[in-house]
Amino acid sequence: MLVALAANLVIAVAKAAGGLLAGSPALLSEAAHSVADSMNEVFLLAALRRSRRPADRRHPFGYGKERFFWSLLAAVGIFVMGGCFSFYQGVEALRGGAGEELGGYVAGLVVLGVALLAEGASLLRALYQVRHQGGSRGLRDPALRTVVAEDGTAVLGVTLAIAGMVLHMATGQVVWEASASLAIGTLLVYVAYRLGREARDQLIGEAADPEASGRIRALLQAQPEIDSVEALFTMKTGLDSALVAARIDLVPGLDSERVEEVAVRIKRSIAHTVPEARQIFLDVTDRPAQEARESPAATGERGGA
Repeated sequence: MLVALAANLVIAVAKAAGGLLAGSPALLSEAAHSVADSMNEVFLLAALRRSRRPADRRHPFGYGKERFFWSLLAAVGIFVMGGCFSFYQGVEALRGGAGEELGGYVAGLVVLGVALLAEGASLLRALYQVRHQGGSRGLRDPALRTVVAEDGTAVLGVTLAIAGMVLHMATGQVVWEASASLAIGTLLVYVAYRLGREARDQLIGEAADPEASGRIRALLQAQPEIDSVEALFTMKTGLDSALVAARIDLVPGLDSERVEEVAVRIKRSIAHTVPEARQIFLDVTDRPAQEARESPAATGERGGA
């Protein structure tokens, strides 16, 4: 990621220099895009380092959600620095025109061509990493998901900027380049919105995958000592960690020692079945005999909420 950060900084400086030389709004929009990407790389480096810290007294569930927080900041960075500046450049170009020095535009196109090759190579590397980590499962990592989104929008953004500049040179109409800047801004705002929404869902307490929740419920319902599963709650606490809390009713007649043994065994079974379940809490109750006569266990049926 340090290599990607250095590459983004070099590309940002080259785009900014070329944009100022040519007076190109599309190229300046792409320069802002690269600056935003560079800042986001810093955020993601912080996310990777800080989320690996072990749990302590102040944060007993660990620091896994640091990845989601820094990914949210990265989304805000894309929106503010990339999207808003691109909109500004597009509107200003429509209002006041833009420079049309051929030499400056040729240099700008060369810079964009090099940037397209670099961003394309980075995107291919990120997609290879996603595939290596299991395809869609790899995209659960907010840091990797942000990198893929950044590289994808970078390739598309550079392509839009090249098209806008070429059409401006060919027709002499700045509206083409202004439109390219506005399109880049729209693209960045959309990507920022999607990344920010996903990070928000994870920060406020997103449930574990439905497949994992289903395995936990099935395991609980299969235990002979459990009369019914009244409630099951899960929440992601990090990329590969989740909290599990269940309210269960036991069949009547179990003594306290037996209840403790059952609870320990069930927790171990859940941890073995769903490795990401790092914290497991059971709210165990033993129904009175009168309620037990009306329970699913008394009629030979399995219960479950």
